[in-house]
Amino acid sequence: MKPFLILQLRPETNMADEEFVAILDKCQLPASRVHRIRLDQEDIPENFDITDYAAIIGGGGPGCVSDDPATKDPLHAHIEARFRALMPQVTRRDYPFMGCCYGLGVLAQYLGGEVSKAQYSESVGPSRCELTAEGEKDPLTQGLPTKFEAFVGHKEAVQSLPHGCAHLVRSDTCPVQMIRFRQNVYATQFHPEADARDFENRILVYKNHCYFRAEDAEMLIKACHAATVTEPAKILRRFAERYG
Repeated sequence: MKPFLILQLRPETNMADEEFVAILDKCQLPASRVHRIRLDQEDIPENFDITDYAAIIGGGGPGCVSDDPATKDPLHAHIEARFRALMPQVTRRDYPFMGCCYGLGVLAQYLGGEVSKAQYSESVGPSRCELTAEGEKDPLTQGLPTKFEAFVGHKEAVQSLPHGCAHLVRSDTCPVQMIRFRQNVYATQFHPEADARDFENRILVYKNHCYFRAEDAEMLIKACHAATVTEPAKILRRFAERYG
């Protein structure tokens, strides 16, 4: 069996390690079934062939694709460029891909959609999402409750759906929460890998990264633990089952 490729965009080692464990847990994959690449530490070879892998999962990160290149953090820019370099192969081959949060921004921008901070940013915590008509038919979301909670936290958002994409999940605060390009390329604005404990740790690490007021950290942690977030993990598990 081919391994899954897990690409990580977080430069903070503790956060990257916790995210990696969370992805394995939600996908119910053993570490022996995956190849992990931290893009802050490792280059992807020019002759890299994505067909060596069963599917690709891209994690989140603190960068924003809409940041001004002139002022963007050089490390974030480097990580993003490495990740974006795979998009031509992924989209041309319609290869199984799941981008989580940052991955949605990279994919949507590559496909020509507008990604910016103009509207639809969401503070860290639970967000009330719902399936669209297309989401009610998609293999990864079909049969889920029409409305469910998911963990979010993002400064930028997709402002316009890229051409050729199916709109699967929406929310009042952020209309584009999940998309599918062609048949096998997926991305979510919410974090399907995360539970309340994961978000508690991220709140503590990123509380000075302008996602929210630092003094609100404890309140947000309590809101995360009070939420019932179960369906996003099922989406990630279905992805692993379908392509594994």
